[in-house]
Amino acid sequence: MDAGQLFLNALGPIALSGLLSTIPLALVSFALGLVLAIVVALMRISANPVVVGIARFYVSIIRGTPLLVQLFVIFYGMPAVGIVIDPWPSAIVALSLNVGGYGAEVVRAAILSVPQGQWEAAYTIGMNRTRTLTRIILPQAARVSVPPLSNTFISLVKDTSLTSTILVTELFRVSQQIAASSYQVMVVYLTAALVYWVICLVLSTGQSALERRLDRRVAA
Repeated sequence: MDAGQLFLNALGPIALSGLLSTIPLALVSFALGLVLAIVVALMRISANPVVVGIARFYVSIIRGTPLLVQLFVIFYGMPAVGIVIDPWPSAIVALSLNVGGYGAEVVRAAILSVPQGQWEAAYTIGMNRTRTLTRIILPQAARVSVPPLSNTFISLVKDTSLTSTILVTELFRVSQQIAASSYQVMVVYLTAALVYWVICLVLSTGQSALERRLDRRVAA
């Protein structure tokens, strides 16, 4: 089979796996990781030193170890202590924990970027800390955190390729299978790279549109 025909034959299955596997995997992991990131960020700004220490340790572990190692520990390492997790749940757990560690610092920085006067004003009108966070601080911090969190999501889409090492059938795994059967590695992997690039290009365009929309709301 010539390179052009192989490209056309491989493009469909690879693109379909991206839509049906890679993007859903990234979306679910990012959503769970974002919730974890907010919790950890709030722990990081807590007045309780024990809570702060736990959050710092978690962030340090996640940011100080490769995602591939984290995947292997969960999928291949946990059975050693009697905990067996299937490939897809393992991938979601590892990716979510990774997003939580990196996203926590983004959310914390966004919260700290809100002027202290906003806290004081809220306390003045009788709001407690929880209501101040949910009604005043977090909405303002959300706008600041959109660009870095969007970049985190785009990086996550590419990082899902690592889950092929724990047998998750996503975009890159499908590419590996096609390459193994066709013996034309270069064409297949360039096709996979093209699909990743298109996905990330679409996401980057969406990120820019969201940022412009938020800027217009602030200006209004």
